[in-house]
Amino acid sequence: MSPGSTTTLLRAVEEADLAAAVGAALDGGAPVAPLPPEPVERARALQALRLAEPADADAAVVVLSSGSTAEPKAVVLSAAAIRAGAEATHARLGGPGHWLLPLPAHHVAGLMVLARAHLAGSSVVHLERDLSDLVGRDLPSGRRYLSVVPTQLVRALERPALVDALASLDAVLVGGGAVDPTVLERARAAGVRCVTTYGMSETCGGCVYDGVPLDGVDVRVEGDDPDGGRVSIAGPVLFSGYRGRPDLTAEALVDGRLRTADRARWDRSDVTARLRVLGRTDDVVVSGGHNVDLAAVEARARAWPDLGTAELAVVGVPHPQWGVEVVAVVDTGLDTGATSTGLRSWVRAELPSYAAPRRLVVLDRLPRTGSGKVDRRRLQTDLIEEEDAR
Repeated sequence: MSPGSTTTLLRAVEEADLAAAVGAALDGGAPVAPLPPEPVERARALQALRLAEPADADAAVVVLSSGSTAEPKAVVLSAAAIRAGAEATHARLGGPGHWLLPLPAHHVAGLMVLARAHLAGSSVVHLERDLSDLVGRDLPSGRRYLSVVPTQLVRALERPALVDALASLDAVLVGGGAVDPTVLERARAAGVRCVTTYGMSETCGGCVYDGVPLDGVDVRVEGDDPDGGRVSIAGPVLFSGYRGRPDLTAEALVDGRLRTADRARWDRSDVTARLRVLGRTDDVVVSGGHNVDLAAVEARARAWPDLGTAELAVVGVPHPQWGVEVVAVVDTGLDTGATSTGLRSWVRAELPSYAAPRRLVVLDRLPRTGSGKVDRRRLQTDLIEEEDAR
């Protein structure tokens, strides 16, 4: 380092100060690293963020990936990428507007809400996670947008007053995981303008809305296999790399394209081709010598009439006889009288018998990441440890 030169470091920022810090970073200020409030998640974040090392050259924000299926990675986002994502979102939704935020701001979905509002010169209205304070809330005039995860929408639909409040908004973005089509039908029938989003930290959040890529975003699906091909993405919304991990960056960014771990196919039943995300490339497990698509099993199981209001996830757990045992895990909203036999019969009516979950496990609540996704890695670990303790 030459005499008189300075080193730019990431500025670690608490969630309460994040809106101002992100705005300053987008305006050319010091790059920021949002810190999770939860102690375990924060410890993992600090390890990945490498705060004592010089900041990446074009970093505006370094955000942690959700870590729902692997260790979180520090994702470097440039001001140009964030701006491109925000402008493309507003263009798709019908223009800039005020944003309602019931999500943690240290993950990309919440972070992009702050960024969109800053770049549009509009306001952010912070809400409780359950959206309860939206009812009767005095909101800014003009266009108003909300970003939620599927669980929040499902629970909101049980409250008529909250449904009416949602219906008053110009768009409700639903992302961060698969959405049950029947939930979308109920919401839209009630006048809620739902927009499904697909994206990730590496694409500045959602970059495909209702199956259609945002302007400037190029999405491709490898091959024409009906079971889906790997999704790759290019465009101005892409991240710059993983902080301190050139090996992972080289694996993910190939010839200027992000090779995701997601499987999808193009649905051409409409005039507009729409991307249909089917699951992850690692969702296919071998159980009893058969390939089982966990995402397909979960989609079918979510439509089980006896599921009631329960949340559900399907995971594969190592098993001495089957190699991998397919396990359905639900929380305590399950209807009385629901059984694993009933679930197996329901799944087998549409999928091969070997794909049906061999166990139904009921928990008080499903473990979740800080961004609200089901923490599948922790769920698998807990199930394995429970089995070992027997």
